[in-house]
Amino acid sequence: MTENCFTLIGSVVKKPELSISPAGLAHCKFSIEHRSMQTEDEFNRQVFVRMQVVVSGQWSQNLSRELTAGCNVKVVGFINRHETRSGNPILVLHAQQIEMIN
Repeated sequence: MTENCFTLIGSVVKKPELSISPAGLAHCKFSIEHRSMQTEDEFNRQVFVRMQVVVSGQWSQNLSRELTAGCNVKVVGFINRHETRSGNPILVLHAQQIEMIN
């Protein structure tokens, strides 16, 4: 079995959405945006990514009240493939730990 661990630091793009599944499990969904300069093969490269984040379980309800657009966070979790309503595949970060950054 291989490891699936992903860490991303970025800014919350818009206020999180809270939903409850038919099984009664709370889910908080939001997107974060990351911009940085990375070095690749001795060349500087401008990097930009926007990724959807899903938080499931009890702590997602508190998190949906704490997070606001523009706040900076460090998200640690695993990535999984989801499909949009139109059938397009996207990668989603399933958060296991979120740290607020000043």
